[in-house]
Order: sequence, then structure tokens, then C-alpha cells
Amino acid sequence: MSLHDLYLIAPQLSMAALAVLVILADLAIPRKGWVSGLALVGLAAPLAFALAQLYGLPGGVLGSGAENLVPAAGILRDSLAVDRFSGFFNLLVVAALALVFLASIDFVLEMPRLRGEFYGLMLLSASGMMLLASATELITIYVALELTTLPLVAIAAFLPNAKSSEAGMKFLVIGAISSALTLYGMALLYGFSGSTTLEGIALALGGPLRDDVPFGSYAVLVGIAVLTVGIAFKLSAIPSQMWVPDVYEGAPIPMVAFLSVASKAVAFALLLRFLYSGFLLFDADWGTLLAILAAVSMTVGNLVALAQSNIRRLLGYSTIAHAGYLLVGVAAVAQGDLSGNGYATFGPSSVLFYLVAYAAANLTAFFAVLAVHSRIGSDLIEDYGGVFRRFPFLAITLAVALVALIGVPPTGIFVGKIYLFLAAVKSELAWLALIGAVNSVISAYYYVRIIRITFLAPESEAVAAVGMGGIQSRTARVSPFTLVALGLTLAATVLLGILFGPVVQAAEGAVSALPGILIQ
Repeated sequence: MSLHDLYLIAPQLSMAALAVLVILADLAIPRKGWVSGLALVGLAAPLAFALAQLYGLPGGVLGSGAENLVPAAGILRDSLAVDRFSGFFNLLVVAALALVFLASIDFVLEMPRLRGEFYGLMLLSASGMMLLASATELITIYVALELTTLPLVAIAAFLPNAKSSEAGMKFLVIGAISSALTLYGMALLYGFSGSTTLEGIALALGGPLRDDVPFGSYAVLVGIAVLTVGIAFKLSAIPSQMWVPDVYEGAPIPMVAFLSVASKAVAFALLLRFLYSGFLLFDADWGTLLAILAAVSMTVGNLVALAQSNIRRLLGYSTIAHAGYLLVGVAAVAQGDLSGNGYATFGPSSVLFYLVAYAAANLTAFFAVLAVHSRIGSDLIEDYGGVFRRFPFLAITLAVALVALIGVPPTGIFVGKIYLFLAAVKSELAWLALIGAVNSVISAYYYVRIIRITFLAPESEAVAAVGMGGIQSRTARVSPFTLVALGLTLAATVLLGILFGPVVQAAEGAVSALPGILIQ
């Protein structure tokens, strides 16, 4: 392996090295507060490498075109694609992790024995996510998936209570089943194509196949079916969504915030690479499958969320619904053939923009929930009565985040939904865009219910107990770290609905690096 090859995986390597350094520092440094600072400041290294790779491409960060860096040699050959697409997700993962670290400084103070492990495992998971965004070979993809998931499984069981243990166990068991299905689907595709690279699979699928069988072969059909179930686990989409509400309720809130945005983002990156690099020829079959998954995911997520009394479980079902919205854009990707000349950037770039807008809004919601939980000790929606009178800033930021998740202007998700639904209409999936619009109206009910209770309901016992002595008295003041994190995500949520041009341009430049894209 040459130095240049090491440079190509420098963002991932620096993230993993930072994880090891943080764990060692936790063992060696008496003042544990420095560990949080090291974890946060140390993210500058993977950020710098990611930006350096992007600036090394023709056109800089916001440029367009399919140019990559010089391909890796040796063991990295045909395993990674270091391009503008992977760079986009590298920046998203680093930014989300930095914000989560900033918002969780006070939270981590409450578990001093596990501080180093918390930061180290989060960093290791982030390195797996960054690897997954670049992977173009089945074995590399599988290793990246496991590296992404297993550290988060450990963190899910961190808290000393039954719900956290249950969350960790369900995450582990369902994740193991998903992993097995993913591996089985990969084995079938390898058996059919004789290659583990996405490019090799695409070449094999380009040969003579049966017209009367979806995807041209029963082996490919079964392989794609089980592989889709496995990837749906990472997407938090139907039919692998059953772990979401329990993990969202029982796991540490900072981990859930990171999982809800970064893990979902790189899972969609993987799905887009599969579509464009391995299965470019199967537009109608992929489009039908993904459209059905999109419709079912957003409908089930929104309908079940209506009955939730716990805000974290509600946000869990909300993320299932938003996975459905994102799959609308992916289904449009699979239907987006332009007379055999290539694929327009409209469909996939709508997915990337929506991921950024969703990350801003969802992180705002989870940071506000984290701050409220640390003060009232409850996640029941009915206990949010009186939060506005006691913590007006937290109530306002939570309300803005929930309004954004509905898709109300001027927020980024409003622009993102228009972008997604227009992509569906252009791909002759108007019925799917209509289902998405109806589901957006349904979601308004349970989001507005939280806002109504927070602002108008009488003060709950949990809120009234704040500042009356005991454990509540020391958490009544909102931490400056939390305020900074909330301020940044709140500003991003609103600004993405007003000044969305640069992010749209960056998204279009990122997807232009995928094979088959029509450069517009």
C-alpha cells in the first residue's frame, strides 16, 4: 500500500486513530473534562482530510463532473471510490458528530466511568460510516456496515436501566439478522456474477437475461430481495424497522441523535451506489420495489406515531416515515432514464439535499429533547406541559424543529419535500408524490400535539419539580454547550429553507460523480 493509498483513506483512518487516542487519553488523563475537548477538537483532522480530498478534485468543493482522485492500487483497488459523492457524506458525518459531541458534553458528565468508551465507540462508528460512503466492493461494504453498527450496539446498552439493556439487545439481535440477510444476498450476487465489485456485478447483469423474471434471474431476484431487507435495517425503513422505537426510547439520546441522521445518510449513499454502479439496467424493477417500500414506510411510520405517548418513540416512528419520504427520491432515481442518454441529477440530488435538511431538523429536535430530559427526567409527552414557561428557548427550538419535520416553510425540509416530490412526478410516480403529500398532512397532527402541550398545557409535575431541590436543582440552567449546538442546528434548519442554492449545487455536484449520470 502506497502513501497515496493511505491518503485516499485518510479521513477514515484519522477518525479511527482519534477513537483510539480518546480511549487512551481517558485512561491516562486525571482531568476527564479534557477527554470531551479532545474528542471534539480532534474531529478537525478527518474534516481537514475530507476537505483536502474535495479541493483536490477539478472544480473544488461545489464543482460537477465525474472526476475522481487517482485510483487506489494494491488491496484498495476497485474497493473504494474517493470522489465528490463520498466527500459529501464524509462532511455530513463529521458535522453531525461534532454537533452531537457538543450537545452531549453535559450528558457525558453523568457517566464518568464510560466517558472514553462513549466517545471512542462513536468515533469508530463514524469511521465505518465514512468507509461505507466510499465502498464499491461487497466485502468492503460488509465490513463497513459492521463497523458502523456494532459500536452503536454497545452504546445503546450503556445506561444502567432495563430499557437501555433491552435497546442494546434488540439492536444486536435484529442487527445480526439483518447482517446475515445482507451477507446472504451478497453471496447470491457473487455466485451469479462471479465478482465482488459493483462494476463487475453490473457487467454480469448486462449479459443475456430472462425477460419474464424480475431482475432477469431468480438468483438475482432472491439476492436483491434479501439484500434490500438488510439495507432497510440501516435505512430504518419497512420491513426492517421493528428495532427503531425501542432503541430510540432506551438508548442514550446523543447516540440516537447521531444514529438517526448519520447512519441513515450513509445507508442511502450505499443504496444510491448500488443502483448506479451495480444495477443501472433494472429501472422498472427497482422503481416498483422502492416505490412500494416508500409508500408503506411513510404510511406505517406516520399512522403508528399518532398513538405514541413517549416523545422518543414518536421520533422513532417519525424517522421511519422520513425514510419513506427519502425512498420517494430513490424510487425516482430508478425511474429516471432519459432516453438512454444517462440519468438526470434531479432525483438523486433531491435525496442528498433532503438528508442535509433532515439532519439539521432532527438534530435540533433531539438536542432539545436531550436538554428537556436532563431537566425534568421524563420523555412522556404529557410531562412537557409548562416547558415553555420554564425553558422558553428549548420550547421554541423544539417547536421549530417539529414544524420543520412537517415540512412547513421556510425550513429546509419544505424545500426538500418539494424537490423529492417533483423528482417523483418527473419520473411518472405522481401517485407516490400524492401519498407523500397526504402523509405530510397526517404527520402534522402528532407534531402539533407536542407543540400544543409544550406551550399551552398546564405545568406538569415533572416541570414543577425543577429547581425545588434534589437532582433537579442542578440541571435547571441550560448549558452553554447545549445552547451553541441548538443555535447552530436551528439556524441551519431555517437557512436551508431560504438559502438552499449552495447545498443544492453541492448535492448535484456530488451525484454527478456516480456512473451513468447525465451531466447537465
